[in-house]
Amino acid sequence: MKALTPDRMSQLLPHMTPLPGGKYLHWDELRRRPTPEGLTHAEWWAAVTLSRGALVQTLPLKDKQGEPFMFATPAPVTIDLHHIDRDAAGQIRGEGDTLKTDSHRFLISSLIEEAITSSQLEGAATTRKVAAAMLRSGRRPRDISERMIFNNYQAMEHLRSLRDEPLTPDHVLALHRMLSEDTLEDAADVGCYRRNDSVQVVDVRDNTALHVPPSHTELPERMQRLCDFANADEQSQPFIHPVIRAVLLHFMIGYDHPFADGNGRTARALFYWSMARSGYWLMEYTSISHILRKAPVKYMRAYLHTETDKNDTTYFLLHQLQTIRQAIAALHAYVDRKVTEQRETQQLLSRSAALRGRFNHRQVALLNHALRNTGEGYRVDAHQRSHAVAYQTARSDLLTLAELNLLEVTRQGNAFVFYAPDDLRKRLGKMAK
Repeated sequence: MKALTPDRMSQLLPHMTPLPGGKYLHWDELRRRPTPEGLTHAEWWAAVTLSRGALVQTLPLKDKQGEPFMFATPAPVTIDLHHIDRDAAGQIRGEGDTLKTDSHRFLISSLIEEAITSSQLEGAATTRKVAAAMLRSGRRPRDISERMIFNNYQAMEHLRSLRDEPLTPDHVLALHRMLSEDTLEDAADVGCYRRNDSVQVVDVRDNTALHVPPSHTELPERMQRLCDFANADEQSQPFIHPVIRAVLLHFMIGYDHPFADGNGRTARALFYWSMARSGYWLMEYTSISHILRKAPVKYMRAYLHTETDKNDTTYFLLHQLQTIRQAIAALHAYVDRKVTEQRETQQLLSRSAALRGRFNHRQVALLNHALRNTGEGYRVDAHQRSHAVAYQTARSDLLTLAELNLLEVTRQGNAFVFYAPDDLRKRLGKMAK
């Protein structure tokens, strides 16, 4: 790069922006774009990095060389934080009463979705329908893939009870134990820090090492530092926005890779703990893994850009903040869809004077689900868990629908299973006349 003389600096000044082209670009992206007239790529990059300096905040978290991580707050970060503050800590837009009324059912659905997709990100191979049926029915897992999902579901439920407690290294180890029980090749790795430095993050396409974590001998000290960071609040200096804190907690578990396996599941679970601790209640009903699973390469690239640009975690922040916003948007769309479907079912049922007011909201929800899932089986215990009611109440709900010929009942072992008939809508239509 040419010496930055006063004249040369005057040429750089118009291009000193942290967001060339409106984006927080990494060098690997910027060097592939046409340069501003009269500048080399190196000079353009110098202008960009100089302009980011005023936005940078150093963190108490360190890389494996002992150098601090940092982050910047360009406009896209503050815009994303504004939307997340509004949408995840406030009231849900539109049909807010629906989420409040059916909160347990929505929460169960969300926990199931996150348990499944978080496990699938790390290799669990089973269909969502089979996994969801296992979790709703309480059936024990049959293989490692189902066990990963079952463990993830249990761990996510467990974390809800820890939202008001400070995080400790022992909590993290216990969480990993819950997540990885009966899923690792070596049972000695369950709930323990990795015991060597053989763990690497590799490119599955050619087995190239993408990231080599810190030495296993540093892990106890690094985990304590991370817990101290996670427990800081708004009185701590310097102030770090709680959503940024939650995302960085996720980032550091991925960076340190403290476990032989299950690091991703642990990182995402701790993110949810941190968000809940800071009052972002709506995040309990979302699944970030569902979004991440659609573009895993972008997830990995966000890590790599941080490590190859002076520990600048802004790349990871931007990726995760967008992921959070997409997860929230998906929840809103889900709620709107459920409200519409439930309203249509209620309208269908209300056409009949004989049936008007006959069904409670749990039965309406089940019929609505059955209309979209022909042949689906329903068990009393699963219906009980989905709606948090007594067993007898759940049993009465299903038996009443069977008596009305809206469900068909059979026996599996000692339990009754109720099935939605193929012509359920037709049967409802006849009854509604």
